[in-house]
Amino acid sequence: MKHEWRKHEKQYYLPKQEPEIVEMPIFKFFTIEGEGNPNDEFFTEYIGVLYSLSYAVKMSPKKGMQPDGYFDYTVYPLEGVWDLKEEAKETYSESLNKDDLVFKLMIRQPDFVTAEFAQKILEFVKKNKPHKLLDEVNFEAISEGKCIQMLHCGSYDDELESFAQMEQFAKDNGLERKHKSHREIYLTDARKTAPEKLKTVLRFTI
Repeated sequence: MKHEWRKHEKQYYLPKQEPEIVEMPIFKFFTIEGEGNPNDEFFTEYIGVLYSLSYAVKMSPKKGMQPDGYFDYTVYPLEGVWDLKEEAKETYSESLNKDDLVFKLMIRQPDFVTAEFAQKILEFVKKNKPHKLLDEVNFEAISEGKCIQMLHCGSYDDELESFAQMEQFAKDNGLERKHKSHREIYLTDARKTAPEKLKTVLRFTI
């Protein structure tokens, strides 16, 4: 049976539109880091290399590269951990200059993907769909631990309202946010979805 994250892992990807506490396990990801305004053209290049690797994993049986333990699944959504450049943190106010953003984009991989198989996929994609950014991709096991998360519906520019709810929830429950960086999981494609209909999981560590 095909593993679909929307059905089988709702606790991590489909939270409610109100803050909740979640304990995150260790997941494996292809990751890439960068900085700058996500509305600029370069940003799509970062996303593209992550998807090229992720679909290469999914289609690996058809390329004669099926790893041990392979099962059919739906490719996981794009995620991003966001922060500000150090110099920007010192002068930050309520108005955000998106040119000051730093990010770590990633797409989760199924448990059967080992470091060795990830390297094999990386070499395969470099040969068949070369891109200079592939040299900057890493394969990592990441655990966020205990977090607060909620579903944000609407424009990315309105996320501050949801973060205010999450901060208040933490305060009401005697919890403290570990750092100002946060994770976003993109359930909708911004290129094909009206801003008011975007759905994004917001999460930060406590």
